[in-house]
Amino acid sequence: MSGLNGGKYNVECVGNERYALGEGPFYDPRFKRLSWVDIIGQKVWFIKDGKKDCIELPQPVGAAIPLAGSEGFALAMKDGIYVYENGEISLLVDLKGVFKDYWRSNDAKADAKGRIWFGASVIDGVDHEAEGNLYLFDKGKVSVKVEGTKISNGMAWSSDKKRFFFSDSLENAVFVFDYDEESGILQNRRELFHVDENISDGLTIDSEDNLWVAFWGGSRIEKRSGATGELLEKIPIPAKQVTSCCFGDDDMKTLYVTSAATGLDGEFDGCLFKIRTDVKGVAPDYCNR
Repeated sequence: MSGLNGGKYNVECVGNERYALGEGPFYDPRFKRLSWVDIIGQKVWFIKDGKKDCIELPQPVGAAIPLAGSEGFALAMKDGIYVYENGEISLLVDLKGVFKDYWRSNDAKADAKGRIWFGASVIDGVDHEAEGNLYLFDKGKVSVKVEGTKISNGMAWSSDKKRFFFSDSLENAVFVFDYDEESGILQNRRELFHVDENISDGLTIDSEDNLWVAFWGGSRIEKRSGATGELLEKIPIPAKQVTSCCFGDDDMKTLYVTSAATGLDGEFDGCLFKIRTDVKGVAPDYCNR
């Protein structure tokens, strides 16, 4: 299916399945594998060699980060970060003493050092004010990197590894920090751009250091300058709750976009989409254990 209201872009559905809360797409060029999660559905989905399959999990899963040296994943789940490898799940770090009992893991990514950055947010459907933190897991230890977040979401690093981009959804902004790659220290937080309409969700970065940001409630992806935050393009997506995106395929020029279907009945709400672009993305960083 093609031509789904993408303006100058050709937006296509990848299959016709609708995911309750599709999120966290990764394209792993080592295995030509696209993966994403359904947080509420408690599944990791992936497409490899033209075949789609899923991993069923016992908890909500905020993200599945590809592992270094393996086809497995680091799973950011409700009460811990787990490793999925060779069909087995094992605990990497217990978060029960870190998270409040009504929190779960949300978006997560590895950095170039193989460390895991992960956010906490209030469990879906719990009647509580939005709250959480952004954390770093490094060498067996968990530390808070951004305290007092609302909904910790999209993350990316500039090509020179000197800037860190972060979407805190209910702060109505995407922020940029000065970043020290060796230590993982964040400093000098400032607003890259203010979100005037809908909610910024997951994001990715391209090879020109521009951000591609999903908008929950906004039926769109926005391309933003990573230097100034200037709006460069809007790409309409035929789903209301657009959640995240990543670049993939052999030339890294296909943008894959996830969305959520919960509470919605639109034909394409919750679908996975792909869009051919004229810019290359960057491969993900892989998680070291």
